Amino acid sequence: MTDQPSGLTVIVIPQPTVNGPLHIGHLSGPFLAADIAARAARLRGERVLTLAGIDVHPNYVLTKAENLGMDVHEMIAKFRAQITGAFELAGIGYDAFLDPQTTAYRSAIARMLSELVTNGTLPMREVTLHQCADCGRTLHHSYVVGKCANCGSGANGLSCEPCGSFTSAQTLVDASCARCGGVPRPMTATVPVLPLENYRDRLIVEWMQAELPGRVRTVLEHYLHFPMPDYPVAYPTNWGIEGIGPLDGLRIDFPTELGLSYLYGPANALRPRAASLAEWVDGWRDIAGVWHFNGIDNAFYFAILYPAILAAAGVPEPKMRGATVNELYLLEGRKFSTSRNHALWADEFLAAEDRELVRLYLSWDRPDRYESNFTNDGYRAFCAYVQPLLDREPTADGLPGALAAAEIDRADRALQLVGFDSALAVRCLLNALTTGAGCDSVAMAALTGRTAGLATVRR
Repeated sequence: MTDQPSGLTVIVIPQPTVNGPLHIGHLSGPFLAADIAARAARLRGERVLTLAGIDVHPNYVLTKAENLGMDVHEMIAKFRAQITGAFELAGIGYDAFLDPQTTAYRSAIARMLSELVTNGTLPMREVTLHQCADCGRTLHHSYVVGKCANCGSGANGLSCEPCGSFTSAQTLVDASCARCGGVPRPMTATVPVLPLENYRDRLIVEWMQAELPGRVRTVLEHYLHFPMPDYPVAYPTNWGIEGIGPLDGLRIDFPTELGLSYLYGPANALRPRAASLAEWVDGWRDIAGVWHFNGIDNAFYFAILYPAILAAAGVPEPKMRGATVNELYLLEGRKFSTSRNHALWADEFLAAEDRELVRLYLSWDRPDRYESNFTNDGYRAFCAYVQPLLDREPTADGLPGALAAAEIDRADRALQLVGFDSALAVRCLLNALTTGAGCDSVAMAALTGRTAGLATVRR
């Protein structure tokens, strides 16, 4: 792909889960990248709607509150404030914010799913799930752990972080209860399912037209040769949005909720009076495409589940135009770990640092194609080198001035959605700055956050 579609492009910033604050590993991944891409697109005159939010309903949230001995709602309020505070300090803007704590949001998600079940799009089926033989929990998402059947890595019942494969209690090897260690016991339950295999032809069109990194295509290649699963969209469990109508007594699966929220959010921004599935689908008439920013471990969801949900809801054409993914970001050579207090929290770090330098460094060091590593020494050395350049102090041994224009052009082009590479943009921009040029470029404005964070969506 080389041409951007005309019309409105939705840029999806993933909703961080409120089971902890954001650390700079999160920031260096999808959050800053999506903001930079959106700013650059607006400066090029493109129509963009940036979608952000928070994620309240994974059972990780309830588990974390239980582990901390906190009231779950008090914990959510605490972490929500830290997450949104980090967004503000980092200059991450958005046009629409998905808030699962509002009645309007919860009602919309429950209504859409109920309509899809009632009209037969998502059939109710008796399926075999698993529950813990000891504590009785339905084993799904964070309640179950085991080994990925695809690559053998440790995983929970959501996805495999190293390879991005879909995982569940039914597919994990040597599965056990993550809460008490109990063994899984088969159980039958009647739940609504999304038969992903029914959408194979539509999904293949999505994958062919979209700009997807090789790592994402490796995940998708598996499903070119094997059937896609029937995906349960609600569970008999103790956390999540409560189902209504035919889903009474069930809780909505949180990735399904996210997929429906990506239908609802842009449509609600464009058609605020919409109040039914058909009206929210109609709100997508003005949307030319969707671009996802996410970690590689979520490839199954943004490349398979979410497009299938849009198709099942009635969005008539494939909308995914591409994805920008990131690998893990390490801290001083080790994986970020909340339990071992090995983390650098984004809100605390940004409160003490220059925002422009943080944005530039995390973009320069972004783990886009492989794991990269934040070190304090590296960050301080970067700041000492870059700050004089931001102050328009050319260096004696810098780039020859005749080459500056080419570097600025390359930096600007590196921030296009197709081929987005913020690390390359920073390197080119810094080269240009050694000559005293580049301070008024698209790349400078987008990378540092010097443009307005919010933009009016042109209808």
